[in-house]
Amino acid sequence: MLEINEIHTYYGQSHILFDVSLKIKKGQVVCLLGRNGAGKTATLKSVMGLAPPKRGTIRFKGEDITGRQAYQLARKGIGYVPDDRRIFADLTVGENLEIAANKKRADGEWNKARLYDFFPALEKMDTRKGGLLSGGEQKILAIARALMGNPEFILLDEPTEGIAPLLVDHIAEKILKLKQTGLTVLLAEQNVKFTLSLSDYGYIIDNGRICHQGSVQELTEDEEIRKTCGI
Repeated sequence: MLEINEIHTYYGQSHILFDVSLKIKKGQVVCLLGRNGAGKTATLKSVMGLAPPKRGTIRFKGEDITGRQAYQLARKGIGYVPDDRRIFADLTVGENLEIAANKKRADGEWNKARLYDFFPALEKMDTRKGGLLSGGEQKILAIARALMGNPEFILLDEPTEGIAPLLVDHIAEKILKLKQTGLTVLLAEQNVKFTLSLSDYGYIIDNGRICHQGSVQELTEDEEIRKTCGI
């Protein structure tokens, strides 16, 4: 589904990612673990065309998408949930969803009615302005908004950051249900317990480099690896 091959990404003159490579198979949840500033967000932004790599390649379903614009990638079936949510504060919940609909992929299974069935709390807030939602409610809205594009593959950046434990459990449940529908997920997180409970395979990033990769069992059992890589 996605193959990142030896990318080098910069923010301005600052070299952020060094020789990062990873692969994700269709239907998998793959995690990218690391502490703050390790390079998780930069990796997701590189994929989504928001911080195109200067070297290396990114392939989606076999096609080279390196450096493509975000709107082009959304049309191809990639969804993105940023760590800062990027909710339209002056639009209602319903309007935030409607504006994200992907007309080129409108034949997909996700629409506003199905999302309200999947996230019942959002339906109750349909007319509430996005800026009036709590941080956790905005996270859920951000995930729902990404699904409105009917993606085949979704990038989730720090979905548990700054939200209550009860909502963390709720989001974990929803990610597992999305996996059951066949959606492929790249999950960037520093919450190790949450992330490994959902994932099939994992990568650990530190200082902009992949320092280890392996099955969830390997990452769970090898405490030395986790200490070395800073998670």
